[in-house]
Amino acid sequence: MKDYSKENMARAIGISLPISFKQSVEICNYIRNKKLSRAKDVLNKAINQQKAIPFRRFNDNTGHKKGIGPGKYPKKASLEILKLIDSVEANAQFKGMSTANLVIKHINANIASRMLHSGRKRGRKFKRTNIEIVVEEKADVKKEYKRHKPRAKQND
Repeated sequence: MKDYSKENMARAIGISLPISFKQSVEICNYIRNKKLSRAKDVLNKAINQQKAIPFRRFNDNTGHKKGIGPGKYPKKASLEILKLIDSVEANAQFKGMSTANLVIKHINANIASRMLHSGRKRGRKFKRTNIEIVVEEKADVKKEYKRHKPRAKQND
């Protein structure tokens, strides 16, 4: 991330995680710009198969889930990303940030180097993914709604 500021941001990087790149991309796209507590809740629900992660890009032969369209429950990838979120939360807490106001500013998944898994006649490659998470501390901004004054009744 090019505009990383060390004062009000914290970062965690997972290198060569043994998870699917395609599932990681879909999870990252879904939890980007969400509060950290909301992202953890979404991932825990996906692990327990209570709420599916919507698949927008890699959704060939994906079953539809009620209310979101094509979606899956990527358990293994969600567990690894949840560990990274816990790590970035600890990094932010060490820097003195309030963990209640953290928002996922940047999260992306990249393909890592693929190790060869030897087989009987041919080798197979492991699935490996690099993931970077950057969180930013933002103050709670509550929208104030304008209250309309009641109209004065017109006498005819």
